[in-house]
Amino acid sequence: MERKKIRIAVVGVGNCASSLIQGIYRYRLRGAQDSIGLLNYELGGYRPEDIEVVVAFDIDKRKVGRDVNEAIFALPNCTTVFCADVPPCGVSVSMGNVLDGYSEHMASYGDDRTFLPDTRSQPGLADVVAQLKSAAVDVVMNYLPVGSQKATEFYAECALEAGCAFVNNIPVFIASNPDWAARFKAKHLPIIGDDIKAQLGATILHRTLGNLFKNRGVKLERTYQLNTGGNTDFLNMLNRDRLASKKKSKTEAVQSRHSAAAAR
Repeated sequence: MERKKIRIAVVGVGNCASSLIQGIYRYRLRGAQDSIGLLNYELGGYRPEDIEVVVAFDIDKRKVGRDVNEAIFALPNCTTVFCADVPPCGVSVSMGNVLDGYSEHMASYGDDRTFLPDTRSQPGLADVVAQLKSAAVDVVMNYLPVGSQKATEFYAECALEAGCAFVNNIPVFIASNPDWAARFKAKHLPIIGDDIKAQLGATILHRTLGNLFKNRGVKLERTYQLNTGGNTDFLNMLNRDRLASKKKSKTEAVQSRHSAAAAR
């Protein structure tokens, strides 16, 4: 019996979305025997090849209107290309709703490093909901820039109205907000996220080192983490007003490990 596809909508066709889509095709081609990089090649009966992008939104004029699998390689994306032969998927990137997804200070940087907002009309809530329903989307994946509170709430509202699960990959607090969580629960829709740790990034290393100190009987009184990055989202975070949720998310992620250990 053929497995049902997991139909996803990607909000923000940036570096993270590029890695996700490249990964889907890489593991689809190589199969279970070469699945290094995945914690689980099969989960709940589903495999990477069962995930397909059916809707995508972005605001950059170099991506809007292009096939999703071409847009993932468009500037200002600069993530490592590890699956260059991603075929066209037949889905064009739609114009998204900007709201606070774009920070004005980004205009100070060169075109190859910043967003170039498209000038075409932006969709309203009803437009996005209709598109999600028409494409029978199962899961909305939020990959907007850090600090996009209003824009994230907009797409979360769209997911609710369209009957879609919502995976919030950025540190804007939706899944951990009791009001939002209750609304999704009332409609029996999954909602997870509020920042997703990288496969092997600074936060998981920080947590592991902190736990090592505890296991070896060393009292850790203070710790800090410096983030250095070379992509567009790090430029976006130079606006300190957009960084508060990211800092809170990382702090809680590190502290949660020690809190859980103390509770035991």
